[in-house]
Amino acid sequence: MQISVECYAGYRGEETPRCLLMTTYKVEVKEVLDRWLSPDHRYFKLRGDDDATYIVRNDTATWQWELVFYQAAGDFSGISSERGES
Repeated sequence: MQISVECYAGYRGEETPRCLLMTTYKVEVKEVLDRWLSPDHRYFKLRGDDDATYIVRNDTATWQWELVFYQAAGDFSGISSERGES
């Protein structure tokens, strides 16, 4: 899903997402949880002001942003609570 992103440019000129703008929804970024690079994209794992987790990527050639992952706050359906201890 393509989105718009407002960014903050740090002292080294690296842009960091501060706000995600979807069609009718705006999410302020509370925390950058992780960031990583691939050959043609920059990825950011974020926590929004709605406490949901988002992963967005920025295409370094076209400068377009895309939402690639969303997990609602408190949604741990994919995580097992068993620890495997005996």
